[in-house]
Amino acid sequence: MYAAETVKRALERITGLARPTREEARGRVRPRKPRTRWFQDDGRVPNNPRLPFVHYRGAVALTGGVDPAAVFEVLFAANGWRGSWRNGIYDYVHYHPRTHEVLGIARGKARVRFGGAKGMRVELKAGDVVVLPAGTGHQAISASKDLVVVGAYPPRGKYEEFEASQKEHDRAIRMIGKVPLPRNDPVYGPKGAITKAWRRR
Repeated sequence: MYAAETVKRALERITGLARPTREEARGRVRPRKPRTRWFQDDGRVPNNPRLPFVHYRGAVALTGGVDPAAVFEVLFAANGWRGSWRNGIYDYVHYHPRTHEVLGIARGKARVRFGGAKGMRVELKAGDVVVLPAGTGHQAISASKDLVVVGAYPPRGKYEEFEASQKEHDRAIRMIGKVPLPRNDPVYGPKGAITKAWRRR
């Protein structure tokens, strides 16, 4: 499944077929009120002490003749979130202590636990977007066979993956506090929820 997505992405980049323009991708964005949540440090997964997790339900319309994964790739890049990939979500708890992350559900659905073992289970489906501040634990509990997720990162951060453990916890805490805030929300740009909610902290 994901190998096919890699081939499809490469062909789209070469030919431009099924790949929307920036204007087309932005035209698919729907106004949505964000759902925010803070997760506590559980001693193994630090989460983020200052910034809330953000969930936009049905934020992007994916019907029509374009590849839904390409819609997210173009939209995220237009708002300065780069390094995109297509895949699923790992079935073990992990987090990124040196960068924030956005996940767009391009196809299928998944039940994902955010915040570590004591966190919250969220049902995600095509068109949903979640924005994870650095340190936020995440783990797929279940997923449909056709699940395709597009992930991306703001430019001022560095990808690193930690699993839930006491060994890495203290080092991660020091890293999380140094991650710069992104300039734009990955979906709504300079007027999005994270540019407000994250800067008030």
